[in-house]
Amino acid sequence: MAATKFLTLLVQSIVQHPQMVGDDLDEATRERMQQRAVQLSQEMTRLLQELEPRPQEQRPQEQSVVAWGALLFAALQQWQFWAVAGVLVLLFRLCWRLRKRSQEVDSSGEEDSSSSNTEEEEQEEEESEGEDPDDERDLGRIFAKRIQWSVENLASRSQVVEELVGDLLRVFKMLLSDSFFPVLKPAIGVGSAFEGWSPHEDDVVYCLLVPLKPPHGHTFHLELGTAGKIQVKDSCVRVVLECTCTREQLVGDMLCFVHNPEEELRRNQDPSLLDTLCTGSYLDVEKTALWFQNFVKPAWVVVPQSCHYNMEVLPSSRSCKLQLTNASRRTLFVEMMFGVQQGDSDIFLSSENTEAIFTPSTTWPESYAVAEVKFFRHMARHVPDNSFHLKCLQLYTRILVGTGFSTYALKTAVMHLLTSTPLSGWRRRDFLLRLEDILRYLRCCLEEKRLNHFFFGNENVPEEIILPPALQTSEPFNLFQHLAQDPAAHAQALREFDELQDRLTRLLIYGR
Repeated sequence: MAATKFLTLLVQSIVQHPQMVGDDLDEATRERMQQRAVQLSQEMTRLLQELEPRPQEQRPQEQSVVAWGALLFAALQQWQFWAVAGVLVLLFRLCWRLRKRSQEVDSSGEEDSSSSNTEEEEQEEEESEGEDPDDERDLGRIFAKRIQWSVENLASRSQVVEELVGDLLRVFKMLLSDSFFPVLKPAIGVGSAFEGWSPHEDDVVYCLLVPLKPPHGHTFHLELGTAGKIQVKDSCVRVVLECTCTREQLVGDMLCFVHNPEEELRRNQDPSLLDTLCTGSYLDVEKTALWFQNFVKPAWVVVPQSCHYNMEVLPSSRSCKLQLTNASRRTLFVEMMFGVQQGDSDIFLSSENTEAIFTPSTTWPESYAVAEVKFFRHMARHVPDNSFHLKCLQLYTRILVGTGFSTYALKTAVMHLLTSTPLSGWRRRDFLLRLEDILRYLRCCLEEKRLNHFFFGNENVPEEIILPPALQTSEPFNLFQHLAQDPAAHAQALREFDELQDRLTRLLIYGR
């Protein structure tokens, strides 16, 4: 404000009291000009004193203005009236620069204020969880911040994969609408990526299960394996032809496979499922996978995403694995498995691989993947916001590499703890406590040589997960049965557990 007043005063001195042309001034005029000069000098001295205590970042600019003003005032004694216009232009430029600088300072202040508001919001969020953001004893929060979590956006990529596979299956449906191949139902995302976590940060595989329904004139009969065994080797899907004479008479779109001569069927109708994808009377996993892979290539051309991704079918005998690469060389790995639903439950007989060295092509092991993804979605709706249960799972699977502990055993332990520990106890502030609980639970299971499968005879399974009655009432299945049968394996597991504790300590200290 003082600088503006100073400039105004200087302009007034120029405009209102211009220098007369010529040197022959009368004595009275000369005296008036000297008095006015003294008056202006005193006024400028006072204004300079007002400018003196201003902040450091503003003083150089305003002092620069004063210096220019003083220079112009001195020039008034030498220059003629025609210089007024040039001085006004110069003053206008100085005012413009001052105003621009003032706006920059205001903008900087707003950014600082915005940054401060963000920090305050984070602090309020922590306080809403009952945490003291300044409490250095809150080790759970401190260690949670130190760990380098995966930056993979699993949710958004999972959605992209689901949409892509959905479009692909719709093309399949159009191409196969009049055939006697299995009917493909909408794919269900399963596995860690669709549960919200991933043990492999760099090469996430997005797994989906494609339910199969029998075509017209066929039924599926599930022949389950030995009760109480997980992923048994003798579960099969038997294909049976059924009479469609009524449909043949009413609709006339197909011949009955049961009551029409083979010669007529061969001449007038496509072959049945028994003649294409079965070995004997049983649906063949490998034939089904090969059939699907062969249809993927022509169907991909019709899919809208084909213009954004280059698709390659990877070798696989029991599923369909795709590698999708976009223009920026970013790759998505997708695996589609096939499954036959047990009644209306969330348990399927699937084409997924088993740990066995050799699995017959007609074997469809029991899969709990759909029930598991429903469990984690159920938990996501009930746990507190920003719950750390998935981060606990991800952290432990990161340090399991090279040990005999399977990711599935660890996930089972976490699922048991989620149903036995209050869900409010999975906040960030309880991070270390829950890590300790998981270790203690595993230790107890190792000592007892018993880790119960989550879905066998477990009363804590959420009601929204539909299980076959036989599974609900069955005896718990022991995932550590091999430890009870092999003392050497048990001793090795105890040693690896100690190594697991050491790895966890290093990860918490160094964050990686």
